[in-house]
Amino acid sequence: MKLIMLGSGTSTGVPRLGNDWGECDPAQPRNRRSRVSIVVESDEGRRLLVDTSPDLRRQLLDNEIGSIDGVFWTHDHADHCHGIDDLRPLRFGRSTGIPGFASAETARRLRARFGYVFAGQHGYPSIVQLATLDTMRMHAGFGVDSEEMPHGAICSTAYRFEADGKSIGYATDFAEITDGMVDLFDGVDILVSDCLRREKHPTHANLEMAIALGSRSRAEITVLTHLDKSMDYAALSREIPDNVLVGYDGLELAA
Repeated sequence: MKLIMLGSGTSTGVPRLGNDWGECDPAQPRNRRSRVSIVVESDEGRRLLVDTSPDLRRQLLDNEIGSIDGVFWTHDHADHCHGIDDLRPLRFGRSTGIPGFASAETARRLRARFGYVFAGQHGYPSIVQLATLDTMRMHAGFGVDSEEMPHGAICSTAYRFEADGKSIGYATDFAEITDGMVDLFDGVDILVSDCLRREKHPTHANLEMAIALGSRSRAEITVLTHLDKSMDYAALSREIPDNVLVGYDGLELAA
């Protein structure tokens, strides 16, 4: 089982518009961050995409991904869903829409904003067949479990994917560690965690919280993501534990 990190940056990416790199060294390629999204891939080559960032087309091209077996959304904030139209070429050649999954509330909000994606429009077929996570346990050979996480005024969905005897957890956009999150990620091989900055933030995890989630969950490896312009790759790599990695666009990691 493999993690492919498509994007590792916060909502504005790094650099921000205006060529604002903040504390990140522009000469370090791993500091150039697009908006967050991942793919998990099984040994059989089945792929699940998590979130459709505004940079999705470029991310899929860069990682030579031309097909997926399902898409999962964490929540409906723009940096996690506004690349949804880039799923359209992945629909070509399919008899039905791409299977898609989200919490009931996220699904409701996605349908309200992108109705044509799920219902079709003007003779064009639907792109995604959207279902809720209520009874989701398996898809495309992956075991799937989820948990809602506090993210300011809304919730973001955490996921645990299992295949080939391995597990990958994904927790982006959370502001509090709950017992449900710790239980979901217990003993996971790879945990990808929100880690906006070092200082506390009202709606996101900071460095201390991301490391704590990995420790409490007994994750073998924790990978930091959703990093802002204050999080220089080299500087951050020097201050984290050995079983914690700084995520970057294009990172591939086998569980």
